[in-house]
Amino acid sequence: MPNVAWPNGAKIAVNLTFDFDAETLWLGRAPTNVDRPGTLSQGTYGAKIGVPKILELLADEELSATFFVPGWVVDNRTPIVEKIVKANHEIGHHGYLHKSIDPNNLEMELEELEKGIESIKRIIGVAPVGYRAPSGETSANLIRLLTERGFIYDSTMLDDIEPYRHVLEDGTPGVLELPWHWSLDDAQYLLTSVKSPRPMATNDHVLSIWKAEFDEAYLSGGYFNLIMHPQLTGRPSRIRMLREFISYIKKYDNVWFARSREVANAWLKIANTRSEGPIVSPFLRQNENGTISQR
Repeated sequence: MPNVAWPNGAKIAVNLTFDFDAETLWLGRAPTNVDRPGTLSQGTYGAKIGVPKILELLADEELSATFFVPGWVVDNRTPIVEKIVKANHEIGHHGYLHKSIDPNNLEMELEELEKGIESIKRIIGVAPVGYRAPSGETSANLIRLLTERGFIYDSTMLDDIEPYRHVLEDGTPGVLELPWHWSLDDAQYLLTSVKSPRPMATNDHVLSIWKAEFDEAYLSGGYFNLIMHPQLTGRPSRIRMLREFISYIKKYDNVWFARSREVANAWLKIANTRSEGPIVSPFLRQNENGTISQR
């Protein structure tokens, strides 16, 4: 649905999103990391320094954002998660222990989903309405599972540049998709570790890509989904980089900064007034039996 008529005449919807993984980024990859305090401290930085710096920046800029948070982080970093909520930001679901889903272990996917929902409801008081799969890894059952549990949107797929509506195997509408891409994820440029070393990009390099991507999204009159991690973008120089990028976006007219749930609700409201049918996600067409079973 290009050239979306966003609220108040906005030309583009901008999502500032943060995957607040904390230590789960390392625990989910290798449970043995529990005995590696140096490795885990990279995630601790996100909770201890990164998120507070980001909250300060968002307050200065008078912007609201969405934080996708694993259930383990909600349970074990509760005070900082409560600060996020108090600052009027959205909490989205991001698994429980940030495990990459194995399509051959669907029980684990369901457990991660339900434990994450339970943690958010218990601590925040309300169920999440949005989901982002850890590392973008999931199974063909994801959209059905989210729809059955009352989610409004997903932000896992990389197959479009505009939001679109999933359709379940039986033809009923599923959740809305808010697509993303690695070029707009800070981890692609800034994440490194001793076991998986890779060079880090300069802030100028990252900023140049983000600006170019935003320019084209603005011209198309659509959607811009930026993905950041507090343990990465929460570093002092990168906070400065993010502030510069926000300033760059604000120079454009008719930009709508919104939380993910607000973008999803606006799109759904607009779609209800149009005659076009929703787009079917190819990820829903078949599982190992050739169909997706219904509960």
